Amino acid sequence: MDTASASVSDVELTEHRAESDRLVVQRGPFTGTSSIVNDDLYAVVKRGGSTRTRFQLRMHAGATVHTNTFFGRFPASYWQRWTTATEVTAIARVDAADRCRVQLLASDIGGHRRIIAAESVIGSETVTLTARLDKFADGGALWLQFDAIEGGVTVSDIEWTVASPGTVRPVAVAICTFNRADDCANTVAALASDERVLSSLDAVYVVDQGTDAVESRDLFQQVAPRFGGRLHYLRQANLGGAGGFSRGLYEASAAGPHADVILMDDDVLCEPETVLRLSAFANMTTDPALIGAQMLFLYNPNYLLASGERADLTTLQRGLPTDKFGVRNANVLKKLPERRIDAEYNGWWSCLIPAEVVRQIGMPLPVFFQWDDVEYSLRAGRAGIPTITLPSTGVWHADFYWKDVDGFAHYFSTRNGLITAALDPNFAPTLLAKQLAREISRSIVSLQYGLAHTQLRAIEGFLEGPDALADGGQAALAMINEERKRFPETVARPVSELPSGVRFHRADPPPKAGWEDLVLAKRAGNHFRGRLEPGPVAISYEDARWWHVGRFEHVYVTDASQAGVRERRYDRHLAAEMSGRLAGVIKRFRAEAHPVARAFRAEMATLTSRDNWTRLYTRTDEANGTEHSS
Repeated sequence: MDTASASVSDVELTEHRAESDRLVVQRGPFTGTSSIVNDDLYAVVKRGGSTRTRFQLRMHAGATVHTNTFFGRFPASYWQRWTTATEVTAIARVDAADRCRVQLLASDIGGHRRIIAAESVIGSETVTLTARLDKFADGGALWLQFDAIEGGVTVSDIEWTVASPGTVRPVAVAICTFNRADDCANTVAALASDERVLSSLDAVYVVDQGTDAVESRDLFQQVAPRFGGRLHYLRQANLGGAGGFSRGLYEASAAGPHADVILMDDDVLCEPETVLRLSAFANMTTDPALIGAQMLFLYNPNYLLASGERADLTTLQRGLPTDKFGVRNANVLKKLPERRIDAEYNGWWSCLIPAEVVRQIGMPLPVFFQWDDVEYSLRAGRAGIPTITLPSTGVWHADFYWKDVDGFAHYFSTRNGLITAALDPNFAPTLLAKQLAREISRSIVSLQYGLAHTQLRAIEGFLEGPDALADGGQAALAMINEERKRFPETVARPVSELPSGVRFHRADPPPKAGWEDLVLAKRAGNHFRGRLEPGPVAISYEDARWWHVGRFEHVYVTDASQAGVRERRYDRHLAAEMSGRLAGVIKRFRAEAHPVARAFRAEMATLTSRDNWTRLYTRTDEANGTEHSS
């Protein structure tokens, strides 16, 4: 393991000669690597009994098992659309005490099933079934089904292969971490746990920006030698997710002109098979593309976040479905998505970026964190580089709805969303001004003065222009954290501090469609006159909507994390201050948004250059007393 604060300048990531004329693009695991993961995400026992290990399944006589599952199916539609592969072959080792039937099955956009090929086996045999990738344009997948008709059957070593390219691209994983040492060590250990994946990795970069060092963990030290010098541990000052992930891109793209870099969060539950599948797909795409894994919920492991996501730059909303038929927040044990969905961006919980893309469109923006992944995909899209969210690949990440919106992160979310919108040719500051005024007004009537302040400061941060990104976000982070201390409701308190006798008040139905702004104006008028219902009252997180909270002068609202409550109190002076500032900031935004947008566009080449990131890494390393070489 290499440990450095400086650039890993001696690493070379070179293409490999293909080991055979067939490239393994997917294997067939029968179970996950964690006990929290449902085996039915890999293979389903339709009837009868069976036992399974990671890559072997023992079926009792009369049993039927299929792999038409999240991780078990082959995403044929995506392979037909995006790669040069024209056919795929499924291979399985079958040991049958008596007759066993093996079928290769397919679906279409509507989920209609059809049989592609079948074979009967008695005894021990390697079954090979092939399907052409020519009938999946709009959707559909391939999978295997095994029927132990008259005796016990053991199935093992399932592989899906395509005709191999002459050379195989090098692949690196870049993990960015900040004071999640145990989580990061577990993620690195997951990569090391799979021999096939481990041997395929040319480099792993762990970019540690925290004070609780990952290298201090016994697990990390135990698994590090398994990488045989391919694990590079980098320490640097905290530049957020943008700075950490960019460091991995910075190192890997310099080490190999055709390297693929898989960005991966430190706190995911990693499915190592995802690394193999992303890398294989990237080797076969017709042109370089950003290839993202899907996100499953860590606390609800059977649920998929989305089959494809987009952003609305007039409302600064992320995570919107790209297609009304796309799957979102859905239990994939009950229904699998069949329709091929075109994504606009993919989160960097696990996303592959080819070095060619970095050379063509530059590095990520130094925005600290939030929207860095969205902006990069949108920039790539404008350059003709697609983002593909690939089914049958995924990691488990903490469910987003457990994170409260009232935090310092909202500063970066709003500011960076505005920067992303400003870089788009369809930048619409008039619509944005209305939306921002609406959202901040809702924060004020919700007694969230600290959140309103955070949002206002974010708009002001955007209006500073490109100079606001000069230090990679460290000054902004310190500023907003310090300023939020003024507002007591920004801190969650233990639930045990909730006064006895305080009753929960359920929310009324939301305002009728089209009446929202009228109700908001009414709430704001009542706040201006101080005509609020007395408290204290308690309000659950699910009921903490602005039209409900805005009725009361003193409330305890459950935090999204469910770990505590936030005490909010009506303050006439703060309400007046925030309302006055809102009017001034929105007026300034309307006047200055277009010139600021032009300034960001003019500076994009500089902001996203290697030289700029070298400067940032050098600057932060010098501040921490270390040396850096580019």
